[in-house]
Amino acid sequence: MDHTNHTRLTSDEYTEALLDGATVYGPGDETIGTISHTHGTGPDTKVVIDVGGFLGIGAKPVLVSAQELDLMRDENGNVHGLTTWTKDALKAMPKHED
Repeated sequence: MDHTNHTRLTSDEYTEALLDGATVYGPGDETIGTISHTHGTGPDTKVVIDVGGFLGIGAKPVLVSAQELDLMRDENGNVHGLTTWTKDALKAMPKHED
């Protein structure tokens, strides 16, 4: 997927309504997870990415700063994120407990 023409989100747009359900892509545009929910708003927003599993079953939730993702909208308005982390790197992070 070519992300060069996708519109980057501003930190003011880091809201639960906009980010929940967004796909997160890693190196090589590999799907590595989905944002399940957020904590906070604006530049201090943290997102919970569900990594691994199948159809949400067995996924490991990990907490990262939204600032560590390149969050954007594609040509159809769908929000997604990019990261340099691999699926294995995210799985190695501590499990997030709400």
